[in-house]
Amino acid sequence: MNKTVNINLAGIFFHIDEDAYARLQRYLEAIKHSFSNTQGRDEIISDIEARIAELFSEKRKDDRQVISIKEVEEVITIMGQPEDYMVDEEIFDDEPSRTKSTKTVGKQLFRDTENGFVGGVSSGLGHYLGIEAIWVRLLWILLTIFSSGAFVLIYIAFWIFVPEAKTTADKLAMRGEEVTVSNIERKIREGFHDVSESVKSVDYGKYGKKASAGATSAATTLGDIIKFCLKLFVKFIGILLLLIAGTTLIGLFVGLFAVGTFGIIDAPWTDYIDMVNSGAPIWLISLLAFFAVGIPFFFLFVLGLKILVKNLKSIGRVALLTLLGVWLISVIGLTVIGIGQATNRAFDGETATTEKLNISAKDTLFLRMRSNPEYSSNLYRSSDFRVEYDENDNRIVYGRDIRLVVKSTKDSVASLKIEKFAEGKNFKDAKERAENINYSTSLIGNELLLDGYLTSDSKYGYRDQEVQVTLFLPEGTTLYADDNTYSFHSNQDYYGDILKNGQEGHFLRIIDGETICEDCPTDSWDSDDDTWDEEEEDWDTSDDFNGRINVNGEEMNIRIDDQGIEVNDQKVRRVKIDSNGIEINN
Repeated sequence: MNKTVNINLAGIFFHIDEDAYARLQRYLEAIKHSFSNTQGRDEIISDIEARIAELFSEKRKDDRQVISIKEVEEVITIMGQPEDYMVDEEIFDDEPSRTKSTKTVGKQLFRDTENGFVGGVSSGLGHYLGIEAIWVRLLWILLTIFSSGAFVLIYIAFWIFVPEAKTTADKLAMRGEEVTVSNIERKIREGFHDVSESVKSVDYGKYGKKASAGATSAATTLGDIIKFCLKLFVKFIGILLLLIAGTTLIGLFVGLFAVGTFGIIDAPWTDYIDMVNSGAPIWLISLLAFFAVGIPFFFLFVLGLKILVKNLKSIGRVALLTLLGVWLISVIGLTVIGIGQATNRAFDGETATTEKLNISAKDTLFLRMRSNPEYSSNLYRSSDFRVEYDENDNRIVYGRDIRLVVKSTKDSVASLKIEKFAEGKNFKDAKERAENINYSTSLIGNELLLDGYLTSDSKYGYRDQEVQVTLFLPEGTTLYADDNTYSFHSNQDYYGDILKNGQEGHFLRIIDGETICEDCPTDSWDSDDDTWDEEEEDWDTSDDFNGRINVNGEEMNIRIDDQGIEVNDQKVRRVKIDSNGIEINN
């Protein structure tokens, strides 16, 4: 049974058995002896111990695992034997004395604070990508400008999660060089003597000789190619995750403040959000949405970094559980707000009023829609709404969802029915909101003016407010609808509207359930589908003109040609048309 020893190696505690401890102690003593007369000896030994501690940490599964002689021998194999890197000052002369060359391995991402200006992120990325740090810094500046400063978040994420290259081993790994005792010793000598070019020339020359000494087998080469392709594919996935997650986080960050979170930005669209929102404040909804969507993409961003950076620092269990808790709270909060939003529009309410119009069966009614230039001069139906301010500078909801329906009636006088509709959290709330819709009409002589818009106090918000105006006209009444009524009475057959699209601008006689156009060319009106068919109009391209007129309720055919005027196939001498009517003399 072997005893175990507790050791502190580079600030990390390990449990190691007695034989392994003796082997490790002899190894470290041999290293110290080889550097006994070397400048920077203490720093070299410290970095070597830190590298050994790092390798031990990678090999043990938990803190209680005991380091055996096997692990020690594996670490010594990686680090190299003392006789492999025993050198003297001749290494800085032209004659090389090393027996092993510096080997280039996969690079690791670190922050190079020695050559950095802020956090060393750009310099570290320059080493990792193999480009000058100045180009990386320039790219950060451009991305920050084009993203309105949002790319600073990405820089901060790199600053937080990418470790700093503190030890010599870290600096070698940052440049892609193998972290061995010889390389650690060489790197420190470079710092003391500033002769990096000489050392590089020695290393690369030997590396070239080693490469030219013999070719690898075809199977090894093929395996290396496949391994490289797989690594390249994994790196591509990591870059893709970084781009997608980073772009999404930037968009969420910008959107969080764009909607007026915390009242920092008083954007014009916040009024519209207030009108459709029912309950929770805008800043709370924006913040919950930011965390609910942003936290999963944040983890995707960290995953992309872990794919690209092997030595990425963990965010820690406490931070992980905290983010998970915030995400759950955000999702639950949005669910509750969403249910409340749906509930507040679950019921429909309506109110209706009817008034008599002084229009009898023999009258002609002129129908026209009107606008309010203070809000808008446009006259067309729309389900959208706007936030406006009235003459007293009070905020109101302005909409144009007005439906016009014309029907016939057997009553002696016309009537106007105005129905107002709205939604609410219950029938009472919906009806109250409908009752507070402002809509007006006016009858001036024989001209009926209908508002082409509706308004409501902003405290009621927007809940699909709508007004339906139904005009009942006695049979025998003549209707003249203005062209601006076109979009307001584009109704389905369900509503029973007898005023068809295309009949605007014509005199229409109201009969039971339909209209007769009194001034429309006969051949141009299709009675089957109540549409105007311009393609089927039979225009006479000769010098003759044929038409039909209505005189005192009697239809007459009129023909004008170079022979004179004929009315009902009878020659007439004179036709007089003035304000008194039409006079025909035979």
